[in-house]
Amino acid sequence: MNQKTRSIVIFIIFILILAIVSYIALAGLSLPGALRVKPLGSAIKLGLDLKGGVYLVYEAQVSGNETDLASKIDGVISVFRNRLDSKGLTEATVSKQGDKRIRVEIPGTTDPQEAQDLLGKTAKLEFRDESGNVLLTGSDVKSAKAEYGTPAGGVTQPVVALELTDEGAKKFAEATKANVGKTISIVLDDQVISAPKVNEEIPSGKAQITGMSSMEEATNLANLIQSGALPVPVKVVEMRSVRATLGSGALSRSVMAGAIGVAAVLLFMFLYYRLPGLVADLALIVYIILVFLVLAITGATLTLPGIAGIVLSIGMAVDANVLIFERMKEELRDGKSLRAAVDAGFHRALSAILDSNITTLIAGFVLLFYGTGTVKGFAVTLIIGIIVSMFTAITVTHYLLRLVMDFGIKNPKAYGVKEVA
Repeated sequence: MNQKTRSIVIFIIFILILAIVSYIALAGLSLPGALRVKPLGSAIKLGLDLKGGVYLVYEAQVSGNETDLASKIDGVISVFRNRLDSKGLTEATVSKQGDKRIRVEIPGTTDPQEAQDLLGKTAKLEFRDESGNVLLTGSDVKSAKAEYGTPAGGVTQPVVALELTDEGAKKFAEATKANVGKTISIVLDDQVISAPKVNEEIPSGKAQITGMSSMEEATNLANLIQSGALPVPVKVVEMRSVRATLGSGALSRSVMAGAIGVAAVLLFMFLYYRLPGLVADLALIVYIILVFLVLAITGATLTLPGIAGIVLSIGMAVDANVLIFERMKEELRDGKSLRAAVDAGFHRALSAILDSNITTLIAGFVLLFYGTGTVKGFAVTLIIGIIVSMFTAITVTHYLLRLVMDFGIKNPKAYGVKEVA
């Protein structure tokens, strides 16, 4: 098989694979057995403005000089997250707002009081043996802190240091004596958060939980244990039910409008740039699929500002291809060979593409770190879109153009060039 035939076969296979992946992304896939792939649209979390739901803001009831407040707020957030997940509310978002407030958004839920009852109840922390018997409860834990320790192996590693109350120390001594060589599960709201093995009897009321791979993991576990009796009291300062800014009909019409817009862009690129336009169209389809795939995998919540970020990044993806193709056309007009024109076009346009995308990325990261709420939603989709658009423009478009060059089509008009020097 010569180079021309090989390139044509690869190009056709690429189009077929892209068509299959596009269909699965739009319609999903059900195979015999348990394997089922959901459409990307249904796999992406929708924000309150698209789906409606409940909005709650909690405030810690503490004085201004509360010690280790940030860690305690993290503990409350961990409890809230655990409770929402246990109820299947995985689309909900829980985030810190300022120093003392926690914002909770639960899309799809219509009863604010039910949500408040779920989050506001006292956390139930239990230590259970392998038979499920309760050995200790949260009231027996005095403190839990993440620190670096040197267990029996003598190697410094992240651990969770437990300190129990006097009554808890007695219970723990009896429990560890009876369960040497076995595990004692630490259960929060009926969810096992850790199951350390008992190496020896612990009569002192102080113990270390080992086996953490990082200090971050140890801190998270300590927060969960400490929050068995909520590290700080919290109070709802804002609670409301939010109707979707767009109804289901308006949302579907917006999706249709977006599809028409993308189709118009694809048609324009093909008619104006011919073969390079076809390549750009294929790369743009790859870009759209990758953006929505990343949103689905990362669990990012899509909001109206987030949609604006996607639309903006689609424009930048097309703009990158336009820069490349215009540079390429200039090289062809000057009489350069096709391969030299393509390489020069990419090389000369690369700096402009990088400059524009990097400056936009900087703005996106500033919005992400310093913005709140919907501003962050816009920043997340913008950053994802820019990174993916740079990848598709620099790699996918370039690779496909090199395949097209091997087809042996030399007529400059096939590449959108009317006159050649």
